[in-house]
Amino acid sequence: MPRYEKTNEALDALSPEEFHVTQRSGTERPGTGKYLSNKEPGIYVDIVSGEPLFASGDKYESGCGWPSFTKPIEPAYVEELQDASLGMVRTEVRSKHGDSHLGHVFPDGPPDRGGLRYCINSASLRFIHRDDMEAEGYGEYLNQVENVT
Repeated sequence: MPRYEKTNEALDALSPEEFHVTQRSGTERPGTGKYLSNKEPGIYVDIVSGEPLFASGDKYESGCGWPSFTKPIEPAYVEELQDASLGMVRTEVRSKHGDSHLGHVFPDGPPDRGGLRYCINSASLRFIHRDDMEAEGYGEYLNQVENVT
């Protein structure tokens, strides 16, 4: 079983924006994230711990300005916490082992795909292309990523 954890080396490798988002519960500016328009097949993992979080097949264009997903690839690695900041109650999404702030989940996603919208900061993610998943230790998730056409 892979071991996912937050390390000093991983934290030291973060850009200032990645650190702000993942460690200080920040938010990147809408429309600026590097994965917002990514349509390549693969998975998205926690930039700090490497935990597998979302599959490209569950990504969709929500129009919110951040990458949006209908569900986690591995629900056990995603924690949902109440967030009462900014004068409203929302559900924050954090990685279980890395304890990275990822974004928020809202009940306004596609009804035919479960109705949830995981609105996630690109700065909290690292994308692993389908072609590299086996070599990087994520081969067990290949069956959850759509085939390259």
